[in-house]
Amino acid sequence: MMRDLSIYIHIPFCVRKCRYCDFLSYSASAAEREAYVELLLTEIEKLSLFYKTHRVISVFIGGGTPSLLEEEAIERIISKLNHDFIFCKTPEITIEANPGTVTQDKLRCWKRIGINRLSIGLQSADDEELKTLGRIHDFHTFCNMYDAACKAGFQNVNIDILSAVPGQTMQSYERTLEKVLALAPAHISAYSLILEEGTWFYTHKDELAFPTEDEDRQLYELTGEMLAEYGYERYEISNYARPGYECVHNNVYWKRGDYAGFGLGAASMAEEVRWNNRRDLPGYRDAVRGCLQEKQEPDLRKRKALRHALAGDVTYLTREEQMEEFMFLGLRLINGVSKRDFEEKFGISMCAVYGDVIEDLKKKKLLLEDERVRLTPYGIDISNYVMAKFLL
Repeated sequence: MMRDLSIYIHIPFCVRKCRYCDFLSYSASAAEREAYVELLLTEIEKLSLFYKTHRVISVFIGGGTPSLLEEEAIERIISKLNHDFIFCKTPEITIEANPGTVTQDKLRCWKRIGINRLSIGLQSADDEELKTLGRIHDFHTFCNMYDAACKAGFQNVNIDILSAVPGQTMQSYERTLEKVLALAPAHISAYSLILEEGTWFYTHKDELAFPTEDEDRQLYELTGEMLAEYGYERYEISNYARPGYECVHNNVYWKRGDYAGFGLGAASMAEEVRWNNRRDLPGYRDAVRGCLQEKQEPDLRKRKALRHALAGDVTYLTREEQMEEFMFLGLRLINGVSKRDFEEKFGISMCAVYGDVIEDLKKKKLLLEDERVRLTPYGIDISNYVMAKFLL
């Protein structure tokens, strides 16, 4: 029986770095972008040898700003995946796209080659907040792009928005929600901005007026209330969808399915082995070029050596680590985690391992328990605290 697989493709290029962003991304010339695509195609070809017993159910092209690439480059990537992997009949194929980097030709090309989901980084409908965030677009540019995507035939569109932006108020955030909801996208990802070390925001945090913790919680609650009113179901802490439009790809992460990451710094997990590609371009480039030395399909030993050459680290997950991930990733989902699934996977009941933790968190009104264990609304508010309790 074939195992399901999700594929992530990392495109690390941006016009410029946003002030809040700590993702692996940078600006690059057209020649540098083309050289990277060639490395990516080689990696896909050689590493696909690990997945001959898998079928692909989703692809997510993320970054960075993948929509910076010319349509011909995206077409070559999709063509390579189709050639080297087995796909299910109706895979979800997503590309992240930022306003100001998308043309009608790109949209038509993406639709033709099988991309059927867009994830658009709006972040805010307030132009001043967009400037604060360091975004390259304004709301008008976003609206033009969204309209063009709909005309190109894209029905499954996600819009990313941010709360807790410096200078943001309840009123300005409510206006962002109203403007996004007026467009009726299939999916909305609503994140609270987190200060990450190494970002412009972190360096200048003492100069900026961030919402307080209580204000941040109020913004989060407003999101849930307004989206529910418009028919969106929250299926994960930060993700809302119209019925039938939950993100297949992200669910694989939260449910600990197999996924393969290609490109600089990309993460993979298959059959309880986790690894991350090298984050430095010279190291990644040298490792991929080393793949070219394999003229024939390598045996399993050589394939593992190839993986170690590309990876910055490889972790063989212990049973305890698998249990921890089952709990703290699964609890991000509003439906929580299944006791039966836990016992079928690990051969022991969830209560035998985590009974005391679950009882303590129930007493604190942070968890609900029946045949599943899930967060209460208050538990969602302090989810990091709750999930830390499941580390053995």
